[in-house]
Amino acid sequence: MNKELLRYKGPLNEKDCNDKTYSCRHTNPDICSNNSIPNICAFTSDDCICKKPPRSWEKLFEELKKMKDNELKEDSKC
Repeated sequence: MNKELLRYKGPLNEKDCNDKTYSCRHTNPDICSNNSIPNICAFTSDDCICKKPPRSWEKLFEELKKMKDNELKEDSKC
C-alpha cells in the first residue's frame, strides 16, 4: 500500500469530484470492501483514482471545495 495515496482530509486534487477521488480517502483502507480491486481501488488503478470512495466523501468533498474557494477569494484580495 502506497502511503502517499492516503489523504482522507488532504487538499483537493484536480482529479477529485463528488463521486470519485484521486488517492484513497478512506480513514482505514485495510477494511474497505473495495481495497485492492483492480480499476476501482486507488492503490491498484493505474490512474490512482478511487472509484468507490467512502459514503462520507461527497460531504467532505463539498467542505474541501468550499475551503478551497474561500482560500482563492482571500488570495485575490489586495
